[in-house]
Amino acid sequence: MRRFGRGSLCVALTLGCLGTAAHAAEHITLRNGFDLFCDHREANGQKVRLYVDAAGSSFLEVDASDIVSAEQVDWPKPVATEVPKTTAIAARAAVPEKLSDADLQPMLTRAGTTYNVDADLLASVVRAESGGHARAVSRVGAQGLMQLMPGTANDLGVADSFAPTENIRGGTAYLDALLKRYNDNLALALAAYNAGPAAVDHWHGIPPYRETRAYVARVIREYNRRYALRHPAELRSAVTR
Repeated sequence: MRRFGRGSLCVALTLGCLGTAAHAAEHITLRNGFDLFCDHREANGQKVRLYVDAAGSSFLEVDASDIVSAEQVDWPKPVATEVPKTTAIAARAAVPEKLSDADLQPMLTRAGTTYNVDADLLASVVRAESGGHARAVSRVGAQGLMQLMPGTANDLGVADSFAPTENIRGGTAYLDALLKRYNDNLALALAAYNAGPAAVDHWHGIPPYRETRAYVARVIREYNRRYALRHPAELRSAVTR
């Protein structure tokens, strides 16, 4: 298992594992520092609709002036997994509103093993993003435990962002991709998870957004706390060297 030990991290992700074919999408950066991926967009007066799927069944509407940049990207095409609607509704209803660490641990461990990311880091992100609330929705529309934007979730093959296992798998894959993008720099990857890669690239580092800087510090502090609880002997050894 990959570990984040006082600033070092080794991460490897092949995006091909998310799907076998790529399709064109747009990477949209908004003025508030958030970004998302959309299948296509459509002007509607002073508004722009950002569609998260080719069929146009779901979209986010923003002011045209709020779009800072847009770039064409190739994104792995998600592998469709058909789940009966009644089954999905029943499964969601069975999930408690707030999951405990004990509830989350098996899912975090499984995702961490799949993408070789420390489960303690994933737990720290979940705590900062949603506090363990499986049905959390942010003011900009991010959903679930790891707060996935609908377009990002769709691109990652997440059929239901409110299903804990799916949300954690998608969020872990996205975080792992960001770690690879920023050469295993944990602070930059977390900043990009919060504010978007375009913001990190624009500022050549952690953006000067109070929310983002507080977020990065909060996740790393929580991760260090969890790591210290699980590996006290290792930390004592490091201090005495």
